[in-house]
Amino acid sequence: MSEMILLVLAMGLVTYLPRMLPMVFLKNMKLASPVKRFLEFVPYAVLASLIFPGILYSVENVPSAIIGASTSIVLAFFRFNLVLIVMGGIAGVWITDMIFF
Repeated sequence: MSEMILLVLAMGLVTYLPRMLPMVFLKNMKLASPVKRFLEFVPYAVLASLIFPGILYSVENVPSAIIGASTSIVLAFFRFNLVLIVMGGIAGVWITDMIFF
C-alpha cells in the first residue's frame, strides 16, 4: 500500500513541476504583444484538437457526423443556448442517418 501512495505522490510531482516552474521563473518576464495574442489561442486549439476526432468517430457514418458538427457550429455561431446546440447536432446526425443511411 505504501508503494502505491509513493507512486501517486511521484506522479503528482511529475505533473505539477512542469506547470509550476514556468510560473515561478517567468512571472516577472514581459511578453511581446504578438506572443501574448498567440498564447491566448492555445487553449482553443488544444480543445479543438481533442474534440474533433471524437466528433468524426462518435457515430457509424462520418458524413452524418460532419453534418451534425456543422449544425452545431452554425447554431453556436448564432449564439443559441448550449442545450439547443447539442440537441441540434444530435438532430443533424439523426436526420442524416434517416435520410441517407
